[in-house]
Amino acid sequence: MLYWDHAATTPPHKEVVDTMSEIMNQHYGNPSALHQAGEDAAKLLKRAREVCAEALEMQPSEIVFTSGATEGNNIAIKGAAMQYRSRGQHLITTTTEHPSVYECFKQLESLGWEVTYLPVDETGVVDLQKLEEAVRKDTVLVSIMHVNNETGTIQPIAEIGSIIKERNHRTLFHVDGVQGFGKLSVSLKDWKVDLYTLSAHKFKGPKGAGILYVKQGVELFPLLVGGSQESGQRPGTENVASAVAVAKAMRLAQEHQEQFCDKIGKLRNLLLEEIRTIPDFVLNSSSQGAPHIVHFSYPGLKPEVLVHTLEQLGMLVSTKSACSSKNSEPSRVLIAMGKDKDLAASGIRISLGWEHTEDDVIRLIHALHQSVEKLRPLTVKRG
Repeated sequence: MLYWDHAATTPPHKEVVDTMSEIMNQHYGNPSALHQAGEDAAKLLKRAREVCAEALEMQPSEIVFTSGATEGNNIAIKGAAMQYRSRGQHLITTTTEHPSVYECFKQLESLGWEVTYLPVDETGVVDLQKLEEAVRKDTVLVSIMHVNNETGTIQPIAEIGSIIKERNHRTLFHVDGVQGFGKLSVSLKDWKVDLYTLSAHKFKGPKGAGILYVKQGVELFPLLVGGSQESGQRPGTENVASAVAVAKAMRLAQEHQEQFCDKIGKLRNLLLEEIRTIPDFVLNSSSQGAPHIVHFSYPGLKPEVLVHTLEQLGMLVSTKSACSSKNSEPSRVLIAMGKDKDLAASGIRISLGWEHTEDDVIRLIHALHQSVEKLRPLTVKRG
């Protein structure tokens, strides 16, 4: 089997697994305890925070360890909205955000906040003019992802940050960085980002672990209470093994980023060129997208049929994001990009990883052609 679902989760580095195992076996003390085992654990946690901060060129005090981006996004968005509601109750996001962001805004909207959902163009890029028009004196927060998890669209985060701060310097800027870190360059200071979320299993770290960057001076209303851990933002006994594993995965991802982009980018271009030659497929990803994601539709066919057909040929691909793949509704992201319901309901996502080779891509291309030949009668019949 060849695994083509790295945007959903990645196989962890062996070094990360070994490190986690070592810490769970040898450093199991509670970091809040006063005895030696607790102090040893606290030192490991402190060093992990420093490594994560170094990777983002920030201060250790600005790093909050979380269970991943879903929790981090909830803490950032809801925490900011509730903490600064005296400034106003206007929030901004886009129509193509990950469910862990989009549903946060829907929930806040139901509780009385006013939310502006910015449109995107046919490639999925946000309308900067609409953003500029949307930021107001009472706008508390803007949340826009770096890389779209379905299509790989890259948002112009630097320009977005500048527009927000020029319009209202008090408006906070949150970025879901899950699909960007380790694949693209990240510069939170230059981007004027106040809040930034990551999930370690997207860059060969452990599942159930991530970080939230909170810029110094930004306060968040705590969604959970009961302890002072993680600056009060995430009370509860810290998961030292996961924190250290996140730090190691971040360091490795940053060290290999340039090589990753070069290698995977070439493989993606090869795959894009071939998909364009298959008349049954409609490409949804831009050639300017992230180096690891390719998304296309097979109109007239339920996507799970193609997924299972490819699986029979030894290829594991997905439909949309893993968080919503079991939802049979048309893709909200593709609808926002102007695709019709048939296209939006038949999407397939292929996401590449470090271990893939040109031979693997050629095998995948052959499998795609075989699948089309096998399934074409079904689409003709439906049409």
